[in-house]
Amino acid sequence: MPEACPAQRSKLFTPMPIRGFISRNRIMVSPMCQYAARDGLANDYHLVHLGRYALGGAGMVIAEATAVEERGRISSGDLGLWNDEQIAPLRKIADFIRQYGAVPGIQLAHAGRKASTQPPWHGNGPLTDADRLRDDPPWPVVGPSSVAAGAGWQTPQALDENGIAGIVRAFAEAARRADDAGFDLIDFHGAHGYLLHSFLSPISNLRDDRYGGSLENRMRFPLEAVDAVRRVWPENKAIFYRLSALDGLDGGWTLEDSAIFCRELYSRGVDVIDCSSGGAIADRSRDVRIRRGFGFHAPYSAYLRREAGGLVATVGLIVEGRQAEAILQAGEADIIAIGREFQDDPNWAHHAQAEIEGAAFDAWPQESGWWLDKRAGVLSKLREAGETPMDRYLSAE
Repeated sequence: MPEACPAQRSKLFTPMPIRGFISRNRIMVSPMCQYAARDGLANDYHLVHLGRYALGGAGMVIAEATAVEERGRISSGDLGLWNDEQIAPLRKIADFIRQYGAVPGIQLAHAGRKASTQPPWHGNGPLTDADRLRDDPPWPVVGPSSVAAGAGWQTPQALDENGIAGIVRAFAEAARRADDAGFDLIDFHGAHGYLLHSFLSPISNLRDDRYGGSLENRMRFPLEAVDAVRRVWPENKAIFYRLSALDGLDGGWTLEDSAIFCRELYSRGVDVIDCSSGGAIADRSRDVRIRRGFGFHAPYSAYLRREAGGLVATVGLIVEGRQAEAILQAGEADIIAIGREFQDDPNWAHHAQAEIEGAAFDAWPQESGWWLDKRAGVLSKLREAGETPMDRYLSAE
């Protein structure tokens, strides 16, 4: 892609209206589990973790997978919105994100049969009796069918229709709390083998009632959850839906299935499909049809954008500003979702703008931008004079 003219606004940094808000750019901080909560309550770690991305120039900042009921946590360190006590700490975070120019969002989730897991640094597998020694005991899990996510994982209790209805209500109640906390968008976690995805995939859904079997039936529960949230979520606030576009496994969920599902989601008031992939089973090494390279979800998001006809975000090893701009210019997505790259560089958005537009520090918060602009002038003069940071030490040798 040819280099952008500094005087020309890139697509990545063109403001984007979505329902009742305008994002200052097309960069979204992807939800990232931190395993840092207790009893589902956000704390100062979450404020700093999420707030720094607003300071760093992102357009939308989405809080991590937040459980709609206690048994729906991925791990015991997950955030939650299953009770009203969890609202106030999240409101503090949403207010800070908005104060510094970004749109605050939150991902609502139920982990289903992949709940009750260890933090990654403790093994990333199912909790066992041995984890009780760390005061992290396992809890019962649920799913569409009594099929475990993998060897050694708990066999879930198959939800009956009353259980399904209860979780639909839990999503709606969590959405009400998210509104009270001041978030402007909800992102459903419908990917990676968690509960909503597990109902879609024929690999995990072996039901023979109205929630299983045909594609229409397998879509029923996720669509009921979306409908319930849309009814209570303010009309001027947006809904995103993170979707595994395909399972990458024989007999699994396909791209063609996703296109049909996405058309249903758009018709029910979902504004953006947040495109990911895989995770239907615990062993991700088996979904070999999904090649994990730079920007590897962009072809999937491009397909869904073309076939379903709505706004699409793409995520996955997008690491450079020019790469993000190229994805947008190619029509492969409307929004760029960045996750771990933001953890490595919280100012990624500002650096990307400098990379593709030649921007200086005008877009930075003035508390840091003014000083960085002044510092840049000093550094420029030193470099023009041929000085380097190591001159004094190298000359001593």
